[in-house]
Amino acid sequence: MKKANKAILAKIEAKPEYITDVQNLLTGAIDLANQESGTTTWFSFKLNETTFGIFDTFANDEGRDAHLSGAIASALLSKADEWLSVAPEILKADVLAAKLG
Repeated sequence: MKKANKAILAKIEAKPEYITDVQNLLTGAIDLANQESGTTTWFSFKLNETTFGIFDTFANDEGRDAHLSGAIASALLSKADEWLSVAPEILKADVLAAKLG
């Protein structure tokens, strides 16, 4: 398994009328994540009725930067004004320790 030194944590707040759309986008985005050679792990999750998130890891800054300018970010940001109550909160992080596999 690839090392995972870099990460992104994104918090996504859906407008109530677009909960299903956001959830479907995040569920379907796994296919896009699987095509990204620089993405080590990728998770989408739901915290409560309207709050979702993405957590993903990368071996290096190049993989992380490629992901941030890739298809998943583009798909989400293209619908942000319509589907989200606030802009996504996207945090870059350094991974201190990980158990993979």
